[in-house]
Amino acid sequence: MRYYIIDAFTKAPFGGNTAAVVLLDAGMPFPADETMRQVAAEFRFSETAFVQMHGAGEFTLRYFTPCGEVDLCGHATIATFGMMLQEGIVEHGATCLLHTQAGELHMQAGTDCSVMMQMAPARFIHDNIDTGRLHHIMAGNTAQQWPDMPPEIISTGLPDVMMPVATVELLNSMEPDMNALARVSKELNVTGVHAFALSDDGYTAHVRNFGPLYGIPEESATGTANAALTHYLLRRGIIAGKAQCRFLQGEAMGRPAVVATTLLEGGEIWVGGNSCIVARGELAIPLA
Repeated sequence: MRYYIIDAFTKAPFGGNTAAVVLLDAGMPFPADETMRQVAAEFRFSETAFVQMHGAGEFTLRYFTPCGEVDLCGHATIATFGMMLQEGIVEHGATCLLHTQAGELHMQAGTDCSVMMQMAPARFIHDNIDTGRLHHIMAGNTAQQWPDMPPEIISTGLPDVMMPVATVELLNSMEPDMNALARVSKELNVTGVHAFALSDDGYTAHVRNFGPLYGIPEESATGTANAALTHYLLRRGIIAGKAQCRFLQGEAMGRPAVVATTLLEGGEIWVGGNSCIVARGELAIPLA
């Protein structure tokens, strides 16, 4: 059974966000949940995707962190389909059907080894957040740090708190209290906090994503959260229909990643980018 180590949302190795991908043999059912969790813990990346191939252009993906299963992972999906495009499993220009715990989605393979992923419909969940407490947890409640936009919980497959920060410099200097952030994430029933600062340097925003509740202090690229941020910016009137966004993530981690999103009329959001295969191998353990 083949596995791959892939850097997603980057054209070069050692950037972006790394995911492991395990390709199940033809006709093989998914292994036991605990086995997949153990494999993910062995790889030690934030997410590992397990791929079941049903035929031309149709796949089922399940995603595991070292702590357990999650419904959807944007960067692991981009890594998976970028790898399959580069390995010739998926053809350039093809549209694929993807079954996930978050619902059925479509993938579009580009002609330049980039892929775009249709996200689950965006849902504004609520803005009933203790903003002062959240600000204190994230970086200290100083007036200049927080622009006049409220944090909101939005999901395009996974719920995250969208949290605006006044400047890129302040964003990159943040040092959240991870234990307190894990507690408030559990209380709010969210994956984590997606902090962002708007910019005019060729990117729509610079972003940082924190998910300590799931054993991920910080991620260098997050597809679902940047899709949710696209919806937040639409709600706030910062972007309009048929917008294309570029988010720069991973700067503070030394792993810069560029996440592209496309907003279609009606609010549908696609997210994508490039990926780079770093390693290939064979799992030497039974996955019954």
